[in-house]
Amino acid sequence: MVKTLYVPLVGAGRRGPAPVARTAERPGDRAWPALVACAFALAQLALVRPGMGLGWDETVYVSQVGTHAPAAFFSAPRARGVTLLVAPVASWSSSTALLRVYLALLSGLGLYLALRTWRGLFPTRVLTLAGALFATLWVTLFYGPQAMPNYWVAIGALTAVGCFLRVGWDRAGRDRVGWDRPGGAGRRGGGALWGLAASVALMAWMRPTDAVWASLPLLVLAVCVPLRRRLGLLVALVGGLVAGAGEWVVEAYAGFGGLDARLAEASAIQGGLGWNIAIGDQLRSLGGRALCRPCTGPMPSTAVLAWWCALPLLAALGLAVAVRTRRTARTLLPLACATTAGFPYLFMIGYAAPRFLLPVYALLAIPVADGLVHLVTATGRSWRAPVLTLVVLGLAGHLAVQYAVLANTVDRTTAARDQWTRAAAELHRLGVRPPCLLTGDQAIPLAFYAGCASANVGGHNANTTPAAIERTALRMPVAVLGASGDRPPSYARTWRAHRVAGLYAFVAPEAGEAPQAARAPQALEAQHVPLTQQAPEAPEVRRAQQAPVAPYTPYTPYTPEAPGA
Repeated sequence: MVKTLYVPLVGAGRRGPAPVARTAERPGDRAWPALVACAFALAQLALVRPGMGLGWDETVYVSQVGTHAPAAFFSAPRARGVTLLVAPVASWSSSTALLRVYLALLSGLGLYLALRTWRGLFPTRVLTLAGALFATLWVTLFYGPQAMPNYWVAIGALTAVGCFLRVGWDRAGRDRVGWDRPGGAGRRGGGALWGLAASVALMAWMRPTDAVWASLPLLVLAVCVPLRRRLGLLVALVGGLVAGAGEWVVEAYAGFGGLDARLAEASAIQGGLGWNIAIGDQLRSLGGRALCRPCTGPMPSTAVLAWWCALPLLAALGLAVAVRTRRTARTLLPLACATTAGFPYLFMIGYAAPRFLLPVYALLAIPVADGLVHLVTATGRSWRAPVLTLVVLGLAGHLAVQYAVLANTVDRTTAARDQWTRAAAELHRLGVRPPCLLTGDQAIPLAFYAGCASANVGGHNANTTPAAIERTALRMPVAVLGASGDRPPSYARTWRAHRVAGLYAFVAPEAGEAPQAARAPQALEAQHVPLTQQAPEAPEVRRAQQAPVAPYTPYTPYTPEAPGA
């Protein structure tokens, strides 16, 4: 058989649908996504109080570079991305408000850049609505100004899919992205490849395992489909994963006994990853529960659940619109990435946190917005006004529910963290001042607020031994924290017991002071004031290290701003 070169001819006949034309833009269209991003940043500053104290996980990330307190125990699942993100502020300032403002502005910029990568792939009105839908979710507004990784995984995922699509399809493909102008592929495709690598690295920088799940459809598509620039796509995807997760892998071998051991410890904190349907847990968390573990109690109201239940239906509408308008791939790809990003949190863990699904919401926002816009604009003239009214009323009700949940969550969280501030002040009054050490219940966040080091002999954050704590008590103030009814450990049975904002603190005697028998917690029960317990949003496990507690380093006094500052 004679073989010939296949050379596509300009103007030759094509099979299947014709390429989609590039979306036309008017001069002022580019400003709308920027306005959405600015409004998002301002809404965070107005609705999520900059003075709200740092949460449990935030204190771990910030303490790695902050000057206020020694670095807290950094366990297996955590990655250094958030620590590096906050370093420009936390490395020289202990101001919570300044850190919140910095993160709010940065999150607004991130949303704008993510939407910008989709310019030309969808009409500007679709991108504007998509950005608004994602930015007005209570969970997006709540976690945007927080030192947490999930929002940035969402931004990285949205940017990565947009950049992947901008590289374009092979000229023989059925759904070629209409972004490239004639002769423009080489000029702009390189920039999209760099953007793809950077966005994948951002995800891996924040949460390596989430980056793999979210990038899985991109990797499969780059390998299995005859895409133009297949090698470039693979290099960008794999290179981004390696660049972002490289430090995490090196740290696994340096401090955890290898990558398998670190993954096993990270899995252990989830109760062991496996088939576990957590959809009901996610629904229970939609009412504003930062961590639903164990996830018991009643479901939120129907109004709170409505948007979550409507999400897959609206996404299906967006896909149907995409098929009709011949842009199937650019809609199907974010849907596929949203599915893989959400799979482990919906079907593989036994608890829930609403922030886990932020990448899913970001990726679904564009297909959902496309479906809603088409629903309004493609309706006949006689039905357009009723349909538009129905959509506007639905979105208005959705915004009202999101605001109500956000306001309640902010109030409850602020009150809980204010109690940590009061507990730290009480510890200082008892003589537990830096340099000092806290261990026991809620030791990590309270140690940060008090400017102390933290250590634990067991549980999710075990990193020392009782003997090391006893030796430390000979040279600095040490306190063991416990809840109501807890007995002190054997080495603290002669330490004096005090009530501290609803907890019990067993304080070691100062050097030269004669130890006294600790009063049983029941003796103080009459004075007990319940403390709103705030467990870590993502507690972790690591085997106890046998090394003594590290010496304290100089610190800068921490003065949390008043709520609402």
